[in-house]
Amino acid sequence: MSDISIKRIGRLLWLTVLLLANPAQAEKTWELKFATLAPDGTSWAKLLEEWAETVKTESNGRLVFKIYPGGVQGDEPDVLKKIRFGQLHGGAFTGYGIGHIYSPTRALELPFLFNNGAEIDYVRERFMPEIEQGYRDNGYELLGWMEVGFIHFFSKEPITKLEHLKERRIWYWQGDPLAKAFFDASELAPVPLSIIDVYTSLSTGMIDTVYAPPLGAIALQWFAKTKYITNVPMANGIGSLVVSRRFYQNLPQDLQKLLKRTGIETGEKLVAATRRDNLEGMQLLQARGITLVEGEDDLKSGEIKRISDQAAEQLMEDGYLPAATVRRVREWLAEYRAQPVAEPADAAH
Repeated sequence: MSDISIKRIGRLLWLTVLLLANPAQAEKTWELKFATLAPDGTSWAKLLEEWAETVKTESNGRLVFKIYPGGVQGDEPDVLKKIRFGQLHGGAFTGYGIGHIYSPTRALELPFLFNNGAEIDYVRERFMPEIEQGYRDNGYELLGWMEVGFIHFFSKEPITKLEHLKERRIWYWQGDPLAKAFFDASELAPVPLSIIDVYTSLSTGMIDTVYAPPLGAIALQWFAKTKYITNVPMANGIGSLVVSRRFYQNLPQDLQKLLKRTGIETGEKLVAATRRDNLEGMQLLQARGITLVEGEDDLKSGEIKRISDQAAEQLMEDGYLPAATVRRVREWLAEYRAQPVAEPADAAH
């Protein structure tokens, strides 16, 4: 054997010894910087922490999360900007942020569209392939689906009819096209604010009415600055777990599969937890002194339905919601509602 071959074998043996002695050097590690508006300690934040721990464990520490809760990285447009510049890699977004990623998804948030979770699930399942592709086409990977739940008005004075809305100083999530279309159609003049500024503005009296699911109002402490919740659910708020395609594609395939699988599982847990916690949250709010007020007919149908349809038409004209998408969503919903109603298992008893 030549001296050159002996030297090569020696180097290989030495490299092997180094790798065995320092296994951390053998494989690269990745850190996923992930932001959410969910405050620390909420069920949303806890499930995200569980997700992070699962990924860390199953990847043997090769992929770890750094989670920024409670809006510390800013409002959702701020987070998306930081993702584009590589300062963050992903986040948990509500419909507002999703509108910046792939706006047709928000056809699922049209006011007064759904009556219950079963309808939502049926339509979303059929819509999901298009949503996933839309995210990819715009530079993001959808890891999991979540919800924030049915949206209600929280106010310092009772709101039982449309006329009351015109007397209120209503917050509107600054820059949200869907909310703006609804308020424009209602001929209301809301106060545009970042979600980060809502609590302070409720405290100072700049606004006296907000819209949120029960769980959101509790998590963000908005309920502490209001006295009433209107029982009419205005829309179902959507959400998703997202990572940039650039970050996702740079991961080894096994870590991509791990992140995707656990993201889907976490999304399913988040949907179940959100629906449960919103029901419990409604009871908790009333136990803490929030009065549930009954909306009159014009806040349930008729005029409010006309306003919702007008808002949808405007969003379609603007191109924010493609008409074909809205049509398909409505067709899927009609398809579900046309199915025979299943008889309860204990109906015969």
